[in-house]
Amino acid sequence: MSNVKPIFLLADSQLLFWREEGEPFLARARRLLDADGGDRSYKAAYLGASNGDAPEFYQLFEAAMEEIGIRDCRLIPSDPQPEDRSFLHQADLVLLAGGDIERGWDVFERTGLREAVAQRYYGGSLLIGVSAGAVQLGLKGWNEDEKIFDTFRLVPFVIDVHEDPSWLRLAQIVPLAGEHARGFGIPTGGGALYHPDHSVEPVRHPLVEMSRTEEGIRQALLLPGEVAEATEEERGTFSPEAFPDQRELLGQLPN
Repeated sequence: MSNVKPIFLLADSQLLFWREEGEPFLARARRLLDADGGDRSYKAAYLGASNGDAPEFYQLFEAAMEEIGIRDCRLIPSDPQPEDRSFLHQADLVLLAGGDIERGWDVFERTGLREAVAQRYYGGSLLIGVSAGAVQLGLKGWNEDEKIFDTFRLVPFVIDVHEDPSWLRLAQIVPLAGEHARGFGIPTGGGALYHPDHSVEPVRHPLVEMSRTEEGIRQALLLPGEVAEATEEERGTFSPEAFPDQRELLGQLPN
């Protein structure tokens, strides 16, 4: 588990091209990859199921990868062939695209991509979720009819994106996600890093944090430069071993 990397959660595609003091934000992702061995050719997989594999969004992904020197990219389609699955199995970076949360999740479950993505995470790949992809990496997803369903749960919080300033949906879903559940709202143009120690770091813009208390839902603002630490209780509750599906996946990883 020592090679598990932070998960990048982006409200939209802006951070894929955002520069801070002249350096691409995604250079952080490149440095995390380089720390494993460095100076080699990386593979980057794009899962476009949530947007119907729209080619124009995949082209944006390719351009963002070019910015950090990754050129071996592949769109993993909603009907993946053996060569697509083989590429994903070797991918160093995996991006889950934006679009319709339920549409993408249905594809992930039907095709086995759900298990493949989780295996790549525990195998050391760097995951990036954009909009719907960020939501899917958290505890819960939803559709237009307000049906709520479990998602990857790799990020042990409810994630919502660009619904500011009210975040009413996040406040409604957090109480349904478990006794100790918390949620984070990522505003337009912003992002968050979920670290292996379960802490959350805002990127570019403040995050809205929702948590359950005896008095009801508590809302707080987490500013860039601050980090939301997990409680000791959360560290135990949200360890990978706490989720049966993830225990099974851990047992399938090669030694």
